[in-house]
Amino acid sequence: MQLSVAQKIKKPWINTAISEKLIQGFFFFNGILSVIILLWIFTLLVFTAIPAFREIDPVAFLTGTVWNPTSFVKDVFGIVPMLVSTLMVTAGALLIAVPLGIGTAAYLSDVASPRTREIAKPTVEILAGIPSVVIGFLGIVLVGPVIAKIFGIHNGLNAVNGSVLLAVMALPTIISISEDALNSVPDSYYQASLALGASRWQTVIKVKIPAALSGITAACMLGMGRAIGETMTVLMATGCAPAMPESFLGPVRTLTSSIAIELGEVAYNSTHYYALFALGLVLFIITFVINMISDIILHKYEQVNR
Repeated sequence: MQLSVAQKIKKPWINTAISEKLIQGFFFFNGILSVIILLWIFTLLVFTAIPAFREIDPVAFLTGTVWNPTSFVKDVFGIVPMLVSTLMVTAGALLIAVPLGIGTAAYLSDVASPRTREIAKPTVEILAGIPSVVIGFLGIVLVGPVIAKIFGIHNGLNAVNGSVLLAVMALPTIISISEDALNSVPDSYYQASLALGASRWQTVIKVKIPAALSGITAACMLGMGRAIGETMTVLMATGCAPAMPESFLGPVRTLTSSIAIELGEVAYNSTHYYALFALGLVLFIITFVINMISDIILHKYEQVNR
């Protein structure tokens, strides 16, 4: 029996509605799965870190300045040197990456020709795909000797080396998101500034960048989260000395490199083993807070520009 015209018209709509429901359910499932995995990781870290504080004073753990699990006198687990080292390397990376990243984003957004942009943009994105171990190797054989020669020190495995390498790794994130923020500034701002007699450079510096400041801030914070969570590069290029760092030219050991170095050799179910998971919990909380703040800033920026 042949279908009526109305039935022929309705059938595609029914199939479309089912497809939309399936797609919606698929994306909802993936979103919930991501949240569940995140909560599972957090729960695992918490319950594995709790046994450490049966033997370690939490206050001493968070405020201690000595990390020496193999001490013959008493196990000492103070994370302040590693926190300071992590903040030093991250701050140094941001000092390098933020102005360079924002400048590059402004150039790609408003100055570069279309052909230059087509070449430069994929190059920046490819930079994010370079393995961290390769960047660490370049830090040892290329950046380290240059730093040692410039500052007249024995070797270049220090916080400066780590900062330079982490800046390179954070640049793709900062450039990409900052460029998107600059491109989302309404054209009326640009045209009004030019109509008032401002040059293109003045318009970018005094109009577009302030208008996109929320998005640029979020980009910098995401770049900061990228730098804090990096392991292999800082493990190879910073010297990995667990003592309290004295300067940027001295060796440092970050939270991530401490976990990577010691977890493979530590005795299972020992205090040292659980203390490393406590380090992981601290690192997880730091990176989670940074990413949450950057996400809040980015959402506020999107709401303002709607």
